[in-house]
Amino acid sequence: MSEQKQAQQRVVIVGAGMAGVQTAVALREQGFTGPVVLIGAEPHQPYDRPPLSKAVLLGKAEDSAFDVDFEALSVDLRLGLDVTGLRPDDHEIDTEAGPVPYGVLVLATGAEPVTLPGTEGVPGVHLLRTLDDAARLKPVLERRHDIVVVGAGWIGAEFATAAREAGCAVTVVEAADRPLAGALPAEVTAPMVRWYEESGAELLTHARVDRIEPGTVVLADGRRLPADAVVVGIGARPATGWLAGSGIALDAGGSVTADDRLRTSLPDVYAVGDCASFPSARYGERLLVHHWDNALQGPRTVAADIIGAAPQVDAAPQVYDPVPYFWSEQFGRFVQYAGHHTGAAELVHRGDSAGPSWSALWLRDGVLVALLAVGRPRDLAQGRKLIESGTRIDPERAADPSVPLKAAVL
Repeated sequence: MSEQKQAQQRVVIVGAGMAGVQTAVALREQGFTGPVVLIGAEPHQPYDRPPLSKAVLLGKAEDSAFDVDFEALSVDLRLGLDVTGLRPDDHEIDTEAGPVPYGVLVLATGAEPVTLPGTEGVPGVHLLRTLDDAARLKPVLERRHDIVVVGAGWIGAEFATAAREAGCAVTVVEAADRPLAGALPAEVTAPMVRWYEESGAELLTHARVDRIEPGTVVLADGRRLPADAVVVGIGARPATGWLAGSGIALDAGGSVTADDRLRTSLPDVYAVGDCASFPSARYGERLLVHHWDNALQGPRTVAADIIGAAPQVDAAPQVYDPVPYFWSEQFGRFVQYAGHHTGAAELVHRGDSAGPSWSALWLRDGVLVALLAVGRPRDLAQGRKLIESGTRIDPERAADPSVPLKAAVL
């Protein structure tokens, strides 16, 4: 793209989280010289979310603002501005401050937490997604209150960990029969039940919330749990409601259906991060990845496609097909996951899951397609490379924790 054309091609990015910020950074790093507008709904300087459930919540850090000099990058940063609609025929988005025209539009609005029905506006009920959420929860932890966490997923486990570290009495209620029921199979999550017990948190499974009264959570079976505060962590959905009526293609779950270059169904509109799904040739299905690494990696593809960064005119476009990766720090353990295990035919256990470190490997036709590592970062690093290369491994050798994964290659 010529400098003259770049100057005319105004890029507007909606969403100032990791995906939006990294898109702006990637555009400049890859040589885009045209105007870039970055719009964020929150008034705070753009910040990273993972520290909210750890350092910020426990008072070990005031905030987690990105170390990005937007002025030096000539990025027009507009904060505290809600975007309310998209009018593709006019090449404009609607905001509370009036319409904003775009040449290219990047949707990076992320996801919003799912609320517990009937609890909207109920005092003492909290979500943990934003810096303001963490600020409201911080004094709750400082007072060492009785806390009920609804949902034993990733965010529920991380918050329970922080609350126990702060000295709170914690009860986690989960409607399913185990933690992480929607994310991992039972044979992998079974050892995690003990993590709650060891931390001093009480985990109640098959437990559905009927209602929340002042100071009490009432379960469907009649049990009443003392609760000075309730933290809800039952999932998140793409923040795409504002796109209603725009004509953009969404799937049944509300995510923007991007293609393998993260282009949407509308011309000159891209989608990246938690709000978008993309087709994976590696796994043969469309993926929706609500994790930090996806919001970090996707913007590079978007920036390259916007500016036409391919070295030759006839070069193949940069396709987005990553090995998904995420991590979680919970109950004194560092848990990492790479890949996508749906459809894998074989599960290989590596090490004793009753111990402090172990891994689980998923194979499809002998090829490593996913890996969960608990306290084994070397397994994750080596396994991720094997997944990327589509390498077949020997299940027997891979099951021996003393054998490096890279040495189990067939």
